[in-house]
Amino acid sequence: MKRILNSILLLCAIHTSYAQSNNNIARPRLVVGIVIDQMRWDYLYRYYARYGNDGFKRVLNGGYACQNTTINYIPTYTAPGHSCIYTGSVPAIHGIAANDWIDNATGKSWYCTQDDNVKSVGGSSKAGKMSPRNLLTTTVTDELKLATNMRSRTYGISIKDRGAILPAGHLANGAYWYDDSTGNFISSSYYGNQLPEWLNQFNNKKWADTLLRRNWNTLYPITTYTNSIADNNNYEEIAKNEQTPTFPHITEKQSYKAIRTMPAGNTLCMMLAKKCIAKEQLGQKDNTDFLCLSLSSTDYIGHAYAPNSVEIEDTYLRLDQELASFLRYLDDQIGEGNYLVFISADHGAAHNAAYMNDLNIPAGSFTDDVIYKELNTFLKEKFKTDSLLRAVMNYQIVLNNDKIKASKTDPQLLNKTIVQFCGKYPAIAHVVDMNNCNETPLPQPISECLINGYNTKRSGSIELIYQPNYYEHGLKGTTHGSWNPYDAHIPLLWYGWHIGKGESFKHNNMTDIAATLSALLHIQMPNGCIGTPIEGVLQSKN
Repeated sequence: MKRILNSILLLCAIHTSYAQSNNNIARPRLVVGIVIDQMRWDYLYRYYARYGNDGFKRVLNGGYACQNTTINYIPTYTAPGHSCIYTGSVPAIHGIAANDWIDNATGKSWYCTQDDNVKSVGGSSKAGKMSPRNLLTTTVTDELKLATNMRSRTYGISIKDRGAILPAGHLANGAYWYDDSTGNFISSSYYGNQLPEWLNQFNNKKWADTLLRRNWNTLYPITTYTNSIADNNNYEEIAKNEQTPTFPHITEKQSYKAIRTMPAGNTLCMMLAKKCIAKEQLGQKDNTDFLCLSLSSTDYIGHAYAPNSVEIEDTYLRLDQELASFLRYLDDQIGEGNYLVFISADHGAAHNAAYMNDLNIPAGSFTDDVIYKELNTFLKEKFKTDSLLRAVMNYQIVLNNDKIKASKTDPQLLNKTIVQFCGKYPAIAHVVDMNNCNETPLPQPISECLINGYNTKRSGSIELIYQPNYYEHGLKGTTHGSWNPYDAHIPLLWYGWHIGKGESFKHNNMTDIAATLSALLHIQMPNGCIGTPIEGVLQSKN
């Protein structure tokens, strides 16, 4: 009898174990999100012929490309972009209205990841006082941890603090960013009171010193850079201690900050990403892990040199090699087919306005200070009250609500006056009072971007829509922030686990990325997500 009972119990145990193993949700061992800061969609093809077979071409030809993905809010900046990708939401909901904003209730200026209640860990006090607390929604990384009862592990790595912190979410095991004062990667007490020992060992290698000593010259003979304009031109910023904006760029005696504006900044992040995967054994346990990697040097270089520069071409040729090396590392460490990679960008960039003018294409640059000074002077004379404005920033006008109330200025008349005044500038196509945005006739895509990007507590109440290829910036280099395709059309590539070959030109929004990841992982969408899973990606399964 005892033998029969033991046999029954053994059979039940085997059946239970089998049932559990067959009921497991199929997920990759590791998800890696790669956000390339300021990568225009057309860089995939502008330099395609010069890419090797194992980097961008491997992903393009072996994965799934969403060729018509756009950002569906403004302003198109770094912090909102990273937040949107990982939350599937927009500034109106997730709260990251820009990189910096003014709180409309208090008048206090805020940086997107600023947290005065935490301490720096491993670096200078100011650089480390950061956390994701200003982000008002969950991320797909948060939802993954919730779905696995916190067993999944998530990490964020970037030169920029916001590029590491916002994607990794509220529940991250760690987020690491670069400190200009030391050349090290640091964190904050939000994640723990000390850096992991492997990161201390990485920092002790002083890789930033090594990379700076190598300087920056072109990867190939400069005469072969036929996708760029002449190296010595009038459209690029001149770096500190240099006489011309030309190669070679001598960096060996510059400060640690210089690593941001050279491809070596991407190299440094890739090195740290590999170290994190190895030391934290990401993808080696029973639950899916998630690494958020943001490459920031492309943005700093883009701002300084603009899209048509030799510097940008060289940066992407080098990044192609870095990507190839990283994919090979994932093959070896995780196993080909066991990891899921997506590649996208937080925004694009405009062509330099002076360059466009020289080609007889309408373009121009403008500065916030010009509008602020002229408008403030005009309003003071008309309403007999000074300082009715707090700022002009993020292509928005921020009003001083306390001053307006105290002076008993009519808000409706004030807003109407501002709209009329700003409409006189040739650079500005539309001025929109967000309290009455329906009164301004706009094409539907622009109207949608305005509404999605407007956060009542953190955005300026009057929006400035510039003419195409006009922007808030100086005469050298370039910037971004608008609804236009050069800023809003981003790459979106999927590769690896359960991703088949293919491409689609069907329109998708940036908000669809998190929704698609959630569908692939069979987890709940982030709690502010307004995106829709991209069917082409889900149906492409290999």
